[in-house]
Amino acid sequence: MSATGISAIEQGGSAAQSGTFLFYATFGLLMFGPLAFGAVEPWSIFLLEVGTAALFLLWSARQVLHGELRMQWNPLFLPMGAFGLLIVVQLVFHLTAYRHDTAAQALLYCAYGMLCFLANQTLLRGSQARKLALIFSVYGAVVAGFALLQGISANGRLYWIRQPRMGGWIYGPYVNHNHYAGLMEMLAPIPLVLSLTQLASTRARMAAASAAAVMVGTIFLSGSRGGMLAILAELVILAVMMGKQRWGLRNAVGLGLFLAIVVALLSWLGGGELSLRIATMGPAHTDITSDLRTHVNRDGLRMFLDKPVLGWGLGTFPVVYPQFRTFYTNFFVNEAHDDYLQLLVETGLLGFGTMIWFLVALYRGTVKKIGNWTKDMSGAVALACFMGLSGILVHSVVDFNLQIPANAALFYVLCTVAASQAFARPARKRRAVSTRSAEAQPSPEALQQPATNF
Repeated sequence: MSATGISAIEQGGSAAQSGTFLFYATFGLLMFGPLAFGAVEPWSIFLLEVGTAALFLLWSARQVLHGELRMQWNPLFLPMGAFGLLIVVQLVFHLTAYRHDTAAQALLYCAYGMLCFLANQTLLRGSQARKLALIFSVYGAVVAGFALLQGISANGRLYWIRQPRMGGWIYGPYVNHNHYAGLMEMLAPIPLVLSLTQLASTRARMAAASAAAVMVGTIFLSGSRGGMLAILAELVILAVMMGKQRWGLRNAVGLGLFLAIVVALLSWLGGGELSLRIATMGPAHTDITSDLRTHVNRDGLRMFLDKPVLGWGLGTFPVVYPQFRTFYTNFFVNEAHDDYLQLLVETGLLGFGTMIWFLVALYRGTVKKIGNWTKDMSGAVALACFMGLSGILVHSVVDFNLQIPANAALFYVLCTVAASQAFARPARKRRAVSTRSAEAQPSPEALQQPATNF
């Protein structure tokens, strides 16, 4: 073999290794955020941003070394770019109430964008998606198991060690139980959908159903009412999709196991406290109408009406809010308890419009792939993302999950995966198709023979 051939093989091997590293490092960074209290502190935000930038530079260097630029397109890149341009306008033309906070948030959104880009460039094959589904299923089950253990032996500290500076309702690795629920809303559909497909063995599907049940159970046990509504919306979506498929005994057993574990877990650990929490979900209940978030959102509407086009500036809600507050409190209000309202306040109608564009492109790309989700990996991934993203969007009406870096990063990456192109088929299948096509073509000798008329 020539030196050129050996060099090409070595170059191909190094490219494959760097691609594998980028794939696992990108999604590993997503899993780091929730474990670091949701990546809400300066040190964890710094690691998230620097880690993402380093991976993006590695991807860029990989392209340069191989002398070609290969980039997978995604329909979400356009609305994401438009949103970025809007923030640049706020900064350049001094249209933000506090430039420092807008610049800091812009850097964080750059990190989200690079993570989405890297996920789109590295997750290309169904085999990768299958491995990732297994990894996230195990990861979610372990985090949920930790949350259960912590709930039984809680001492008011994160990991039984770290005392939150401003208090909170600790559940799992999060200070706020609602944000833990938001994480599980996005992760639980992965093993749940996997357990109902034909893409894994019976034993793997049973394990996936059990993992999904533990994750869903902790959403209810966390006491997050928004999380309960979100997971119910996800289960309605799944029920609709199941109604369009023919189901056998295996699928019925998997679903039955999932429901049995959820009910048993809630009966064992939920008790009367869970019943009381569910009873406060009605919109007329005093626990809702007199809640702090209701007053904050009313004031937030007044903020939006004062600057409706471009808003007050990305990340400036806590800075601007005090001058609009209409009630007395000792608490520092750092976010609106409604992600949609906060987007309106900070970026105005133009920012809200880019969100609508983003969601339309997301669901259009996702629905096209769902199809035969029980047998096709692209369809199964699309359905799992569809459920998880729909759940968090429901929850966002009453909370601010998308202001938590760990949850926001996972949300945007799942959006990118859902809207991406269908996964490439395994090479073996492509060769089989090519062989059949070649066999279907007539031989040169047959083409030279005269046609026969009947």
